[in-house]
Amino acid sequence: MSTTTSTENSGLLATLNPAFEKKFNVKLHVIAVGTGKALKIGANGDVDVVFVHAPDAELKYVEQGYFIDRSEVMHNDFVIVGPTNDPAEAKTADSALSAFRKIASHHAVFISRGDDSGTHKKEREIWKKTAINPQGNWYLSVGQGMGAVLRMADDKQAYALTDRGTQIAYSDKITIKVLFEGDPTLFNPYHIMAVSPEKHSHVRYDLAKKYIEFVTGKEGQSIIKNYRLGGQQLFYPDACGQTN
Repeated sequence: MSTTTSTENSGLLATLNPAFEKKFNVKLHVIAVGTGKALKIGANGDVDVVFVHAPDAELKYVEQGYFIDRSEVMHNDFVIVGPTNDPAEAKTADSALSAFRKIASHHAVFISRGDDSGTHKKEREIWKKTAINPQGNWYLSVGQGMGAVLRMADDKQAYALTDRGTQIAYSDKITIKVLFEGDPTLFNPYHIMAVSPEKHSHVRYDLAKKYIEFVTGKEGQSIIKNYRLGGQQLFYPDACGQTN
């Protein structure tokens, strides 16, 4: 399976996958990368199933016939994190766009994943809506996963956009805090898809389908719903009619 770093860094897969492996007596190998790369790995037929969070990019591959059985799994949201003294006053923003504008106008250091991940796609979407082309010494595009970016932002006391799951997982390891949240544009849905056996006849579609049925079924959705760190819920199930 290729998947985004957030499902791995949050610790969710370490809880979810063993239950599947035990139930079906199989070993699931996980490649955790940015969503853009995870999608390409799937399209190349190098995995059997893809579990990511970039709907527009996902649908392009589905339309091209690379993936089938696309299903909703869960959601959380993106948040803007930064130093507690908040030099850009992002905390006072009334929207995600406003927060990004404040960061840019102050030339406050911003760490971008720069890796075509779902988080990076969302960040670029927000910058595009602000009509700002972020560049200069204050904007660092690092080509790293979410955990590495949070550590880097913490070291530099900088701002970053992160999925909430990884932020919660790292909250006891870093000093930067959530400064802005709650904008509808920061909604972060996750979907799962099987690699099409019509495109790649060697894929294990039988097992991919079983995994999709597992994570979207009662047992998988219950594991997702009950997965917590520090008493906080990281993901909210979207299949089986469960919404909280």
